[in-house]
Amino acid sequence: MSMSHLYGKDDDDDVEMENFEITDWDLQNEFNPNRQRHWQTKEEATYGVWAEHDSDDERPSFGGKRSRDYSAPVNFISAGLRKAAAEEVIEEDSDEDEKPIKQEELPKEFVPKKLKTGGNFKPSQKGFVGGTKSFMDFGSWERHTKGIGQKLLQKMGYVPGRGLGKNAQGIINPIEAKQRKGKGALGAYGSERTTQSLQDFPVVDSEEEAEEEFQKELSQWRKDPNGGKKKPKYAYKTVEELKAKGRIGKQLSAPQKELSQVKVIDMTGREQKVYYSYSQISHKHNIPDDSPQQPLGKDSKPQAFALPELEHNLQLLIDITEQEIIQNDRQLQYERDMVVNLTHEIQKMSEVLSHEEIAISNLSKVLEMVEECERRMQPSCDNPLTLDECAKIFETLQDKYYEEYRMSDRVDLAVAIVFPLMKDYFKNWDPLKDCTYGTEIIARWKRLLENDQLLSHSGQDLATDAFHRLMWEMWMPYVRNIIMQWQPRNCGPMVDFLDSWVHVIPIWILDNILDQLVFPKLQKEVENWNPLTDTVPIHSWIHPWLPLMQARLEPLYSPIRNKLANALQKWHPSDSSAKLILQPWKEVFTPGSWEAFMVKNIVPKLGMCLNELIINPHQQHMDAFYWVIDWEGMISVSSLVGLLEKHFFPKWLQVLCSWLSNSPNYEEITKWYLGWKSMFSDQVLAHPSIKDKFNEALDIMNRAVSSSVGGYMQPGARENIAYLTHTERRKDFQYEAMQERREAENMAQRGIGMAASSVPMNFKDLIQTKAEEHNIVFMPVIGKRHEGKQLYTFGRIVIYIDRGVVFVQGEKTWVPTSLQSLIDMAK
Repeated sequence: MSMSHLYGKDDDDDVEMENFEITDWDLQNEFNPNRQRHWQTKEEATYGVWAEHDSDDERPSFGGKRSRDYSAPVNFISAGLRKAAAEEVIEEDSDEDEKPIKQEELPKEFVPKKLKTGGNFKPSQKGFVGGTKSFMDFGSWERHTKGIGQKLLQKMGYVPGRGLGKNAQGIINPIEAKQRKGKGALGAYGSERTTQSLQDFPVVDSEEEAEEEFQKELSQWRKDPNGGKKKPKYAYKTVEELKAKGRIGKQLSAPQKELSQVKVIDMTGREQKVYYSYSQISHKHNIPDDSPQQPLGKDSKPQAFALPELEHNLQLLIDITEQEIIQNDRQLQYERDMVVNLTHEIQKMSEVLSHEEIAISNLSKVLEMVEECERRMQPSCDNPLTLDECAKIFETLQDKYYEEYRMSDRVDLAVAIVFPLMKDYFKNWDPLKDCTYGTEIIARWKRLLENDQLLSHSGQDLATDAFHRLMWEMWMPYVRNIIMQWQPRNCGPMVDFLDSWVHVIPIWILDNILDQLVFPKLQKEVENWNPLTDTVPIHSWIHPWLPLMQARLEPLYSPIRNKLANALQKWHPSDSSAKLILQPWKEVFTPGSWEAFMVKNIVPKLGMCLNELIINPHQQHMDAFYWVIDWEGMISVSSLVGLLEKHFFPKWLQVLCSWLSNSPNYEEITKWYLGWKSMFSDQVLAHPSIKDKFNEALDIMNRAVSSSVGGYMQPGARENIAYLTHTERRKDFQYEAMQERREAENMAQRGIGMAASSVPMNFKDLIQTKAEEHNIVFMPVIGKRHEGKQLYTFGRIVIYIDRGVVFVQGEKTWVPTSLQSLIDMAK
């Protein structure tokens, strides 16, 4: 067999040269373990490529070694392995294989398909040795070795008969080869995939997709067998497509209105053109060019039918027709929308019309009722309209025709109809004799005429509220005349009258009555009052006004205290009438003003009375002491204790010492001690100063009985006095324990109350809490401000609060003060 597949010849000089290209034999025997190996000789190892060697030794031959005969003529033998005789017969017609093979003539199994690995493996020859042997022969060469490869694989977990890898995902069978039919290029004969390749590397695309792709690629370079003439393709547009295109174009052009006035310069043609909107560019036509036609080239063919003007006109007709279809569709849609809109408008207008008809009907009925009221109000009418009947008519208007009643001018309607009836109703009314007369009918008219949008507790607004105008113009004149004739000392009927009407009349009218009519009368009467001559106590005709007037009576208290102080200048504690006059005012005056009044006018008189008291154990007169103790509830405990410490106890202790120094009877002294102690109340005895005085008396008695003379003269006196001392001390201890228990319970209840109530959120709430604890009146002064800050009365002191600081009104300026100082000043 010739070795020409390993060597080639130069066409010019017939010099044979070694060819180093990779041949089919190299590819076939690359993975053949049984191929003949070329062992390197010693000369080749020494000289390398310059070693002299026989060329036949470089590659194995199939027919033995023989020398090359360069004198013989050149024989051209095709490269490749020797085929069988049947295959050579088939290859005689191999020249025809050079013709392009149509894809339709190839079977589907030879069409190339895409692999997951990204390419195809196609063995080119049949002579691959590995493909002809079974799996049983694979690795049989290890019979001649020590089998180290197999052992290493088994140590790493390899199981014979399974694939390599952690999950045995490797292929089991060797790669198979498949012989190609002819000498064509790769893929020329279709798919060359083997069964094992299809299993190991499945295709991604389907056969139809692969065939379609192959047809598309094949048609790009092959000549059209049909002669090169292509049939023209026509594009058809339906009416629905044109309508859809028109709707889409309308929607897209809507947001581009701001670009409709943009100047555009078109320089795409031979001449510069100016457009004033982008829509002109999109709608311009392809007008045929006037330039002369270019001469036909060498390979160009003349057009058999070229009429650009006709094509332009036809295209223009088509465009006009399309625009007409789109315009007609838009017009049709507009008309349909207009029909729907008009339908809704008709429904809406019909509803409005029905509503208007109902309103007209109701207004006509209301007008009839009003005209009937006017007719019955005429003097010549046989059936005159009464106030109750008029109220029923207004109730009917409010219940059945509420909207019309709300829309009407109730002020004018009430003035025309109700006012004359109301004037006639109260014509003979005397409020002091019949204080409840008309309250029910006025309350009824209040519900009918009072404006819901305006509060009856707001200010005077006669122009918008019929009820307020009715009360001010028709009811108020009667009340004003009665109060002008009223005597303040006869306060019962007037107080009852205002109490009956306080929930009916507006608040601002009640304030006007109290401030402008009642208070001046009371103030004038207080000025004329003389506590020494008047037999009627002043509290009997002032205090009934407290629930209605409350703080409005504050200006009257100062002149009342001055008159009482003047009357008490010549008073003696033996006269108990003073207590009867002053006692009702204790809860009316503020605690501070009351205590100041008592200290100035009562306490000095009581001190003088105690100075006149003579303490005589044998013949004691208690009248003066009773006169002083009788004022215990009127004056404070501290003032009473001060009187006793200054005017009573010094004399009482002096008498006790004198008695003990004259060999007394200790039983009588004990009775005398207990008798005087029983004259005081528990509240006075609980005071520390009083306790100290009585303990001092016990100490004096103990010292007296401790001396030898006392003990000798009266045996058992020491034990009696010691027992008395022990008993008194135990009582004091028990009383103190009980007081502590009561205070603890009060503190616990107060803590629960404080936890339940809201914590003061600002300084004003804190002041209010302190005022409640000390029983001090804290309230705002209505309508009075200083630098935009609300003024308050804290007892008799006027204050205002600015950023957490209390300012008290001084003689000329406002002075800041602390909360404790404010409480002390108020007391």
